[in-house]
Amino acid sequence: MRALVLLCLLHGAFLKNPFSWNEGAATRIQEQPYVCRADQASCGCCLMQKKMQRMESFFNMTVEELSKNLTNSKMALDDVRASRSAFSVSLHDATNDDCFGPFTDDRVIRYQHVFLNLGDGYDARTGTFTAPRSGVYSLAVTVYSDAVIGPGAHLAVNSQVVATLQEKKSQDLDDSATAVVSVKLKAGDKVAVQLPKGSLICDRQSYLNTFTGFLLYPC
Repeated sequence: MRALVLLCLLHGAFLKNPFSWNEGAATRIQEQPYVCRADQASCGCCLMQKKMQRMESFFNMTVEELSKNLTNSKMALDDVRASRSAFSVSLHDATNDDCFGPFTDDRVIRYQHVFLNLGDGYDARTGTFTAPRSGVYSLAVTVYSDAVIGPGAHLAVNSQVVATLQEKKSQDLDDSATAVVSVKLKAGDKVAVQLPKGSLICDRQSYLNTFTGFLLYPC
């Protein structure tokens, strides 16, 4: 019985005060960091440390994911900016009151005054807009005439008519027509406004004949 008690006391003493018998000198053993010991304080510290490590790991993963999303968003925004397309033109500027037509055949209207040509899709030499990329575009055409002959126009994509404007002459001198359409274009498709044979349009220094288009969204 006494031997058992002595062994318990020795075991408790060694647990409480760990020593090293190096060259006969009693020196304290260097403890390993982050080791969860038997006492409540050190165990709580160890658990807190583990929680902090998990939080740090989660935070780093979150920051990395946010950084990727930000990079992707910037790339998408740059792509949209690079592909912006919009134009707005009129037959003449405000100092010109010339008319265009009539002719014995259909003619492409070459709008000479450019208000806006974002993306350089419109060519004033040919009167043609070339779609820079595939997508849905909004196109608008207005024609005007104050002469005896009424105004008219065909909105054509790759020479295929998608909208027709026609205004018959009445008792008043001023006649106009407008068409607004949304069409799906492929990259490279060509859009133009044709003056039908026998029709006439006039500007009278007021930007009365216009052709406008812009990309609604790519697809």
